[in-house]
Amino acid sequence: MKLAEALQERADLNRRIQQLQQRLGSNAIVQEGEQPAEDPITLLNELDRCAAQLEQLIAQINLTNCRTMVDGESLTELLARRDALKVKLSAYRDLVYSASQLGRRATRSEIKLLSTVNVKELQMQVDVMAKNLRLLDNSIQAANWATELI
Repeated sequence: MKLAEALQERADLNRRIQQLQQRLGSNAIVQEGEQPAEDPITLLNELDRCAAQLEQLIAQINLTNCRTMVDGESLTELLARRDALKVKLSAYRDLVYSASQLGRRATRSEIKLLSTVNVKELQMQVDVMAKNLRLLDNSIQAANWATELI
């Protein structure tokens, strides 16, 4: 199985576990004399199987990420860089948006708002970061589809 397929399976298992949790909640309490629509014990057993499968899959994915090298770096390092870049990019985008929201004055007596940063320069940095993020993500995705799961 390719790493990318394992990642898709992990996402499916996470969705399945979330659905089982919701179904358990819906069948945890019934009116006296009534039966639940689904047996909570059966649902719990299925949840336990899914959680065990998820645990095994996550361990395999993590081992594969640590051992797979792309241009001299492990996939784990690339994933960490991507996550950090996403956080940084989000903060820069928020700053550019906030700094661009200069209010319009209706009269001369109103307070004039000024940006404290160079929006144009920051926007250029945002554009470069966004491009780098796309390229990094492309490298990660290519490796995911080329790598066999350990």
